[in-house]
Amino acid sequence: MTAGQRRRDESVSRRGLLGLAGLGVASAAGAFGMWKAASREAPVTVSGTPTAPPASAAPTPAPFADKGPWKLGGSVPYVAGKAMLGSYLSLDRMSYPDAVELRRKQLGRDQRITHVFYAWPDRLPTKIEGMPKKSVPMVSWRGPRYEKILSGDSDDLIAAAGRRIRDLDRPVLLRWGWEMNGRWYEWSGFQNGQDPAGYVKCFKHIRKIFDAEGADNVSWVWSPNWNSAPPDEWNRMDAYYPGDKYVDWVGVSGYNLNQESPATLFDPVYRKYSNRKPIMLTEVAAKDHGGTSKEDWIKDFSAYVEQRPAIGGVVWFDTDTHDAYTEHWRIDTRPESAAAFKAMAASPRFSA
Repeated sequence: MTAGQRRRDESVSRRGLLGLAGLGVASAAGAFGMWKAASREAPVTVSGTPTAPPASAAPTPAPFADKGPWKLGGSVPYVAGKAMLGSYLSLDRMSYPDAVELRRKQLGRDQRITHVFYAWPDRLPTKIEGMPKKSVPMVSWRGPRYEKILSGDSDDLIAAAGRRIRDLDRPVLLRWGWEMNGRWYEWSGFQNGQDPAGYVKCFKHIRKIFDAEGADNVSWVWSPNWNSAPPDEWNRMDAYYPGDKYVDWVGVSGYNLNQESPATLFDPVYRKYSNRKPIMLTEVAAKDHGGTSKEDWIKDFSAYVEQRPAIGGVVWFDTDTHDAYTEHWRIDTRPESAAAFKAMAASPRFSA
């Protein structure tokens, strides 16, 4: 989020963290036992857009560029024409397993991505209690200031994190240092001497250590905010891009806090990267602006994803425990919004 579209609290509260050490995941060897073989398959052909059509128009389809011997999406592969639908799920006065069961009953399906947050010094997960068996974890890992990484002082911490993720022995989406093009996090370029190149060096350094630890079950998610703050030339989002060799999915955060349309929020990233990488909407939710606005936005969002085939994942910010906002991002603040979300979840487009 931008300064006007972000959490007022600069930290992630413990109340809002699902990714706590010691939570439990059932073994997924049956569901995910083929991920290592799949990661070596030839790339698939999907559609993206190299051009910039008007915001109201669906982008012109074009094939992804040839990416060599690895599969699009890495260990969490992109599925042509389909999108995984998941969430960060935290509901007031409910345990995570109970919240998962509630959504299962309401939607008639499980989430395909389980989004959890961790602080930089936290031990990354080996288990997540209550996660649906066929769900893919997406670990959003906070960063420190660049010097703590580039000095080498954090190498042991990073290596230990890589071993823990490796030992999950299942595909994992790792989203390190998200929204780096905003001013609100300590790993942003703004808070590190206006130095996007420093972020790129950190991202590459972390990935190289994970690779050295054998954490080849990781799909690396690079995830800027939908627009940059400050909106200066030095802070443009592509200045933070580590390069195709280091990124498996391009993510983006966007919320309709000021009644922005889905195209306004997500087309800048879609146009720039969808001809190179699969796209994941890593944080998205709808604010109720009165009347039928929330369910209307969900319907518009569903249609938007239908029109953009390179979107391979959507992760809703499904919570009412976020201390920094009075808005309840959860999908069921109104029966009508819950019904709109259920209809979207039932669409074949979200059947990955």
